[in-house]
Amino acid sequence: MTNPVVSLFEDGKRTILVADDEFINREILSEMLKDDYDIITAEDGEQAYEIIKTHSKTISLVLLDLIMPKMGGLELLSSIKNQSEFSSIPVIVLTTDQESEVVSLNTGASDFIPKPYPRQSVVKARIRRAIELSENRQIISDTQNDIITGLYNGEYFYEYAETFDKYHPDTDMDAIVLGINNYHVLLERYGKDRCIELLSMIAEELRKLYPNGESILCHKEMDVFFIYCHHKEGHEERLQEISHSVDCIFSGVKLKMGIYEKTDKNLELRNRFVRARMAYDKLQGNYHDVIAVFDDEILKKTLFEEQLCADFKTAVSEEQFMVFFQPKFDITGEEPVIAGAEALVRWRHPTLDLISPGLFIPLFENNGLIYELDDYVWHKTAAMIKAWRGKFDKKIPVSVNISRAEMYDPNLANRLLNIVEENGIEVSDLHLEITESAYVSDSSMIIDRVEDLRQKGFFIEMDDFGSGYSSLNMIGELPIDALKLDMLFIRSAFKSNKMKMLDIVIDIADCLGVPAIAEGVETEEQFLKLKESGCAVIQGYYFSKPVPADEFEKFLQ
Repeated sequence: MTNPVVSLFEDGKRTILVADDEFINREILSEMLKDDYDIITAEDGEQAYEIIKTHSKTISLVLLDLIMPKMGGLELLSSIKNQSEFSSIPVIVLTTDQESEVVSLNTGASDFIPKPYPRQSVVKARIRRAIELSENRQIISDTQNDIITGLYNGEYFYEYAETFDKYHPDTDMDAIVLGINNYHVLLERYGKDRCIELLSMIAEELRKLYPNGESILCHKEMDVFFIYCHHKEGHEERLQEISHSVDCIFSGVKLKMGIYEKTDKNLELRNRFVRARMAYDKLQGNYHDVIAVFDDEILKKTLFEEQLCADFKTAVSEEQFMVFFQPKFDITGEEPVIAGAEALVRWRHPTLDLISPGLFIPLFENNGLIYELDDYVWHKTAAMIKAWRGKFDKKIPVSVNISRAEMYDPNLANRLLNIVEENGIEVSDLHLEITESAYVSDSSMIIDRVEDLRQKGFFIEMDDFGSGYSSLNMIGELPIDALKLDMLFIRSAFKSNKMKMLDIVIDIADCLGVPAIAEGVETEEQFLKLKESGCAVIQGYYFSKPVPADEFEKFLQ
């Protein structure tokens, strides 16, 4: 890294403070420098300190006598260097004592000028050099430091961390990613200026808890900080301390930390922080945990997910994704009658065998592949509905899942209508399952989107009802055609013998004038209780697990 070359003295005079209790000394220096600089004078240490506080943004240099009344020169020098807002101002000491020169330099002085003063050209040269070095240092600082927090930016952070490793090859180091959960929400809540204060406050807390000399700090992204430090215990306690300090001023801020301990120095530094980021990403969507440590399981999971994403295109083109169907039965009559089905996707991978949708659906929702997968499943489902209509002369409505990510697509209704039209089926044949949580995440927009789908003729089932997201006050306003009871809610009700809860939920559906659908029904006890309570439709292993299309046909014969 080379220092930038600065052309000084082309944009106006710099300001110099001359602090000396001797009038004649102040006059000599003022006379020497007045043609090139604006001069301010002080006759004691306290006066000089007040001038520095008032003019800290404009003073380019201090010429400081060591022996002054009220506040000595060394005390003033120490005060300047210990105040972050003044510390960058270069100080040249004026002295006749060579011993004091050493002490002054150790305290932070940039240089010294002996008394009696040398010739004018020497004094000017030393002053010019001190200001030049200071301004170059500031330019470098502005380049390598983040403007909001003063911490290193990404590129300089890696450079300094690699230099540290070079001189401390045997020191165990931790790579840490610290992030702010839901920062975009905080921006809406507090505004940009307050969030900048939040970032600055976190940076200041990091400086206290991860001091220079054993730690290197970086503001990597708007809501993410990197820490490279000596391996130590107690990162969680430090995170709690930062969180407590922040919470005193900014309520609702949740900080999370991913750690790669005792980093493998054979890995490139960036890859060490990739591992810390893997641990951090594990915390996303997890409200309770705030800290995660990288281990082999995280690495295996990440590599597995990367393989799934890499294999996705091939899986679609080779039709490795299979649509299974789980029958739904109307139980309002004497005997259960087939009432339709739910389409569920399975992935039969050529080397990984059958992959659970619980592994790939959330992954594809996060990276955007869900749109292509949904289109694939919807097309396959619509084609089967058409085939069954021709083969059995029966109307077989099938419900498909609409992921929460899909609800933000303004073209969703048109995509579904195109699939209906291309396959020659009716809009009412394709039921849409939308999770209860989707209605809550951005309620007004989602409700408008669902209402539009209903107006176009789609039958809307609220999926996972009873998982606890919506309020009773909200339920009455939601555009739905059926309530589908959450599988875990049903199991919990039977396990804890709280059957009254089932009656209440089914009564809610009755009050709304929509049928209640129960999924995950596994036993005759559950079947009989749900029938007694007035549940209209059930699905689950009691009748059948999800099966391929050809096996499902036995329910239609």
